[in-house]
Amino acid sequence: MSLAAYCVICWRRMGTSTPPPKSSTYWRDIRNIIKLTGSLILGGSLFITYEVLALKKSLTLDTQVVEREKMKSYIYVHTVSLDKTENHDTFSTVDIEDHDCAVWLLLRKSRSDDRAARLQAVQEMSEARHWHDYQYRIIAQACDMRTLTGLARSKESDLRFFLHPPPLPSLKEDSSTEEELRHLLASLPQTDLDECIQCFTALALSESSQSLAAQKGGLWCFGGNGLPYAESFGEVPSATVEMFCLEALVKHSEIPTHCDKIEANGGLQLLQRLYQLHKDCPKVQRNIMRILGNMALNEHLHSTIVRSGWVSILAEAVKSQHVMEASHAARTLANLDRETVPDKYQDGVYLLHPLYRTSQPIKADVLFIHGLMGAAFKTWRQQDNDQDLTEKVSEDETKYTTCWPKSWLARDCPALRIISVEYDTSLSDWRARCPTERKSIAFRSNELLRKLRAAGVGDRPVIWVSHSMGGLLVKKMLLEASKKPEMSTIINNTRGIIFYSVPHHGSHLAEYSVNIRYLLFPSLEVKELSKDSPALKTLQDDFLEFAKDKNFQVLSFVETLPTYIGSMIKLHVVPLESADLGLGDLIPVDVNHLNICKPKTKDAFLYQRTLQFIRDALAKDLEN
Repeated sequence: MSLAAYCVICWRRMGTSTPPPKSSTYWRDIRNIIKLTGSLILGGSLFITYEVLALKKSLTLDTQVVEREKMKSYIYVHTVSLDKTENHDTFSTVDIEDHDCAVWLLLRKSRSDDRAARLQAVQEMSEARHWHDYQYRIIAQACDMRTLTGLARSKESDLRFFLHPPPLPSLKEDSSTEEELRHLLASLPQTDLDECIQCFTALALSESSQSLAAQKGGLWCFGGNGLPYAESFGEVPSATVEMFCLEALVKHSEIPTHCDKIEANGGLQLLQRLYQLHKDCPKVQRNIMRILGNMALNEHLHSTIVRSGWVSILAEAVKSQHVMEASHAARTLANLDRETVPDKYQDGVYLLHPLYRTSQPIKADVLFIHGLMGAAFKTWRQQDNDQDLTEKVSEDETKYTTCWPKSWLARDCPALRIISVEYDTSLSDWRARCPTERKSIAFRSNELLRKLRAAGVGDRPVIWVSHSMGGLLVKKMLLEASKKPEMSTIINNTRGIIFYSVPHHGSHLAEYSVNIRYLLFPSLEVKELSKDSPALKTLQDDFLEFAKDKNFQVLSFVETLPTYIGSMIKLHVVPLESADLGLGDLIPVDVNHLNICKPKTKDAFLYQRTLQFIRDALAKDLEN
């Protein structure tokens, strides 16, 4: 206002006053007006520009903040009950944007009363490839236990569907995982137990107690009988003690009431802590997975297992290139998946194929039974060469596979369910896993038969593939099944048996284990393999009588080369005459006893002849 008044006064002065004596005064006033006017215009412009920018900034949304709000990854919602009598219509009034409609519609569909609709919803979720991170997180936070398990068992599922496990509770002051594990084991019932469980528990508690005392005293010493440590001098004592405790917990987890105790005493969180601490120790992780798989057999524990965050760990593990890790995870997830898996996989029964939910109809089962000192996975690897096994894992499976039934047979016959069975065996009582455990062929066959029936074996055509003592177990299982009406489907659906160097008439190994000091105190398994064993002769005679009117095919392979046991013993474990069952074809192969079930390549005669036999024996079933 003052500037405007000054301008008016100047103009009036110039208009009414007499001409100045000098023209310089007139132009000086003009310059003053221009300066003031310019300052006014410039200042106003700057002020208006500042206000406009400030207003624009206040009205602009930070897109990063919006995205962060959409990706709240650590919100844990309560699991909704699957009880159909309860009404949980949680999606009826959701306010969402158009591009998020598909996500919420799939979530709603995944809780449909129609099982087919639920399965289709999970499949569509797993096949999604165009979603943003926050949309995966929406599914992770809002889906129910059934959907989450289905996603974990879907091969194409993105790992962003799975939230990180909740934070683990802090350890007690002056405590360690080893001590917590010991307390967990000690909290379980110790009475009315199987002798083997009692042995494992007593050994674990004794060794862990002395370990803790020695560590607190600053000195490590071998306590108790000391014998188990003689096999593992190179291991860290605490890790060794943890292994004893875990092996005892594996046995306890086979008892449903003990699983409840493990869960109630924080076992799921403690096992998860151990799993993370021992990522580089497959033995520890394997026993943890065995415990978890056993607990998953109890359906009332499923919600607790899911809430503890184990499903996200299993979803990652089942995609592992390591067959043992993937199969253990697949077993646990299958036991959690009551939506599509009616069968239950007990300890020692492992899926090799299919590891995931599949639209491929399964038309037959192929069962692999290992022999003395064998295992569910290592027995069925490709024949070893000069390369290190640890390097082979990352290689192309067409060049080398650590499990040819999973890598080769599953591709050549995708309509098969392939199962591998594992059980503990020993050459000598010095190396027995459980000193009071004396499992004869008869005892083991009944135990395996019960587990296989629980897994649904017998509901579809079956091919048995066995190595060494595993073939004797197959014969005994079929004989036992023929005596039990509830097992008759196993007999009726058996289409064929493959024997890899099975000692139907005994083995020289039993004789050596008696006569050579290197194999002191032969175990019961070895004693039963001796040529003069009455049990072995009775088994052979009874099986021939049983098989003569049965409609299944038999194929036998036998080694022709000796096997080195240690650095001093060279032995032809199963000679030609002992491998002759008296039924089917007998084919000699120029390999030793260990490699008779390990083809050199996919094109090798051993594998191709095995594949041909399986296809021929199941020809009608695979066509239907």
